[in-house]
Amino acid sequence: MIEAAGGLLWRRRDDGGGLEIALVYRGRYNDWSLPKGKLDDGEEPAAAALREVREETGFEATPLAFAGAVAYEVKQGPKRVRFWNMLAGRGGGELDASEVAEVRWLAPAEACRKLTYPIEQAIVEAWMDRAPLGS
Repeated sequence: MIEAAGGLLWRRRDDGGGLEIALVYRGRYNDWSLPKGKLDDGEEPAAAALREVREETGFEATPLAFAGAVAYEVKQGPKRVRFWNMLAGRGGGELDASEVAEVRWLAPAEACRKLTYPIEQAIVEAWMDRAPLGS
């Protein structure tokens, strides 16, 4: 099984309104997805999720809670991706340009419409009204 991890990276809108979630555009696949990637050898899933979010969005993140897992088939075999809800921290870091062409912050409902894969839409829908960000 291919093991991967990623994040639902949340932040509050600058105007004090609702929440936004980060999506990444991967030109290689021509898709909009949640930031995620394969675990390095010996890497724990939660650590991989934080690393992948930083590499693909340029944002440091604080993990909040496990968000769930999805599994699907790829050419190389079965793949499992574990996701964590995360709070966006300091941004502006380098993006992995070989992986990500654009990062976009969207309201959760808009993000669900933009995401390419229904399985990722479902995980965002499950959390969009109850992301564990605290007050």
